[in-house]
Amino acid sequence: REEPSLYTVKAVLILDNDGDRLYAKYYDDTYPTVKEQKAFEKNIFNKTHRTDSEIALLEGLTVVYKSNIDLFFYVIGSSHENELMLMAVLNCLFDSLSQMLRKNVERRALLENMEGLFLAVDEIVDGGVILESDPQQVVHRVALRGDDVPLTEQTVTQVLQSAKEQIKWSLLR
Repeated sequence: REEPSLYTVKAVLILDNDGDRLYAKYYDDTYPTVKEQKAFEKNIFNKTHRTDSEIALLEGLTVVYKSNIDLFFYVIGSSHENELMLMAVLNCLFDSLSQMLRKNVERRALLENMEGLFLAVDEIVDGGVILESDPQQVVHRVALRGDDVPLTEQTVTQVLQSAKEQIKWSLLR
């Protein structure tokens, strides 16, 4: 029996309606390889995509999920994890995205706003620890961090450039 810990979330997943991965973040090494992760994702999709319930126990894990149009959202914790905590994460993520995508929570809109999704998940869960469950706070922080500027090629280059600068300076110190 594993010890309960602060690290309550093992993974956050978003799959499309074919069960293919659009987003996946694993916070521990329950599934160390991409191959194992994708097998697990197929398994939970097959077990959940035709049901109306919100909670499943699978492979010794607690899975809470919800679907919308062509997206399936999953938050995964250990089998002794509090489902309400996991549901709070799931609802916070969904409601945050719903606001960010102006209620248009479907595959195409999500793919056009992946940077917002990455920022939102980072605000809600950090290293498996739940930080935030209020969507207003998440949306607010994402807006501050992203300044509503889509990450174009140029900004990605700038980010990498400034990261290189910082590394260079820290090496020179």
